[in-house]
Amino acid sequence: MPESLAITKFSDLANPTRFLGLAARILPWMAGMTAILFAIGLYLTFASDGDYQQGMTVRIMYVHVPSAWLSMMCYSVMAVSAIGTLVWRHPLADVSHKTAAPLGAAFTLIALATGSLWGKPMWGTWWVWDARLTSVFVLFLMYLGLIALTRAMDDPGKAARVSAVLILVGFVNIPIIKFSVDWWNTLHQPASVIRLDGPTIDKEFLWPLLVMAIAFTLLFFTLHIAAMRNEIWRRRVSAQRRMAARMAGQPSAKEA
Repeated sequence: MPESLAITKFSDLANPTRFLGLAARILPWMAGMTAILFAIGLYLTFASDGDYQQGMTVRIMYVHVPSAWLSMMCYSVMAVSAIGTLVWRHPLADVSHKTAAPLGAAFTLIALATGSLWGKPMWGTWWVWDARLTSVFVLFLMYLGLIALTRAMDDPGKAARVSAVLILVGFVNIPIIKFSVDWWNTLHQPASVIRLDGPTIDKEFLWPLLVMAIAFTLLFFTLHIAAMRNEIWRRRVSAQRRMAARMAGQPSAKEA
């Protein structure tokens, strides 16, 4: 009984009206928690000392690493939403992956920009065609392509299905990004936080990084839910306009 009740509660969110009600209740709390976590994370960031090798440039890590994580996590959310579109025909699935794409592109761009700023003093160059950097750049192009595709097609249903297929095909790039530093000899350092043998980063840098990562993650979900809410309202307004246009084009009973 509890399991079936949980499934029922989850399926209720397929109703856009119920989703809008839930979004209205939780968005203020999520926005407030995001602001608090960013305030704590920024305080810890500027309170920490610089690295003995990298100096104060190490603070770029507190923006670069969470943005890089989110660039992959956002695409993973889109892949799950794409499955919901193709398999379960969930009415909010295409809304989810359509609104997540601009956010993923933004976080990926931040990761690329901060990576270049960090790479200049560390590597002596703004950019190298490193396996990790190249695969992240490909991810950025994929985001832009999906955004352009959804805006170019007039039929929302067809655009959602085509985008869902392309998202699932492009998901192969996510493990390439993740394991590129292990598969190839790259300038980019290997994983130092999420490791089977535990983090190798010092706790002085680890705690601010974790707080900032949580803050960035909560920021993404806050913006994503808000964007989904706006997209639902946009579609409703468009549907009402089309209905009004059709009714305006029909002859009245007196004219008939």
